[in-house]
Amino acid sequence: MPAATFGFRDVDPAEKPGLVRGVFDRVAGRYDLMNDLMSAGVHRLWKDAMAARLNPQPGETVVDCAGGTGDMARRYARMARRAQVRRGGPDASVVVVDYNAEMIAAGRERGFEPEILWAVGDAQRLPLPDACADAYSIAFGIRNVTDIAQALAEARRVLKPGGRFLCLEFSRPATEVLRKAYDAYSFKVIPQIGEWVVKDRESYQYLVESIRRFPDQAAFLRMIEQAGFSRASYTNFTGGVAALHHGWAI
Repeated sequence: MPAATFGFRDVDPAEKPGLVRGVFDRVAGRYDLMNDLMSAGVHRLWKDAMAARLNPQPGETVVDCAGGTGDMARRYARMARRAQVRRGGPDASVVVVDYNAEMIAAGRERGFEPEILWAVGDAQRLPLPDACADAYSIAFGIRNVTDIAQALAEARRVLKPGGRFLCLEFSRPATEVLRKAYDAYSFKVIPQIGEWVVKDRESYQYLVESIRRFPDQAAFLRMIEQAGFSRASYTNFTGGVAALHHGWAI
């Protein structure tokens, strides 16, 4: 099996899950705070746009993979609840699956919402039956899996015919000027913020490096299509700093 990427390092695929788990064990308690600090809150706008695109409805089952602290799941639950008030219908279910038990614990500590179910599980081997979900989302998580193609295949497996796939991930800025500015900020500022706030520069160095090793928008789009999704496309946010990829299980 080819080597897996862990930041700028190539590692044995069997080694990567433990390394990634260690990163998120260390940062789980302040993960959401760090997201606000690193992006000056802009990640909230990206996530709002993702939730609006997914548009959860009463009675639907949404799988929020790598959902960690429940940031996306709570958006989906609120949106489905509002739609239920307008239109009626059964409760929606949002299933948060994350490989890291510390992240799941941090999410549960933020409070109970009846629509949200929590599970520790692997994006490459989801603990879910075939064709059980109306929508699948993964936000800022897919670059951390060992085998991206396998994670995409699992997303396709658990979706019902006509199900929606959405993936929000850091990507490749569209212009050279923006790329240079983003690189300078990422490598000089983000690890320093991690050192100040979490006392962990190394984990945020890995996160920055993992972004650089992730496929660009067009390459990732091809991977989504190869996994069997139809009508796949992407939308750039903030000049390509992040991108929302979407497709259909048809």
